[in-house]
Amino acid sequence: MEAAPPEQPRRVSRMAAHLVVGVDDTIASTVFGTITAMATIAAYGRVFPDSPWRVEELVATTAVVFWIAHLYTHALSESISERLALRFGRIRTLARRELGILLAAVPPCVALTLGALGLFDETASIWLALGLGLATLALEGARYARIERLGGTATLVAVAANVGLGLLVVLFKAAVLH
Repeated sequence: MEAAPPEQPRRVSRMAAHLVVGVDDTIASTVFGTITAMATIAAYGRVFPDSPWRVEELVATTAVVFWIAHLYTHALSESISERLALRFGRIRTLARRELGILLAAVPPCVALTLGALGLFDETASIWLALGLGLATLALEGARYARIERLGGTATLVAVAANVGLGLLVVLFKAAVLH
């Protein structure tokens, strides 16, 4: 049996990275999706603290609604600014670019599912979902810094800015909703 060509492992690695935290120009959609998911958890985790299934359903449907709205508004905006009619190919490209909004909801939904299945306490699954959101935001800050070739201090600032925004959501949940 022949070994895979050298490009094959890189392509698989890139696809896996894309599914986990996005690649290149999807940072914005992943950050937006993560913050949206965290805000949904913060808002509804208090309303339904004993129902991770319900919170997960709200996180997933909110992600879909925001993805569709984001896709539609970006398509309209680009169509107007470029003075070109909307074409399916362009919408497909935008849909791929904005996929981070949907994918960002996956880790929190997995944590909420674990709580719903009884593998974690319901409240612990909500906090785990928020923690996964913070971890995603840290990764996205580091990715941004790497892509922009920022130095050490600027990288810390990028990561801190992303995590800081996520912490505002967590603090909101802890202070206002509890």
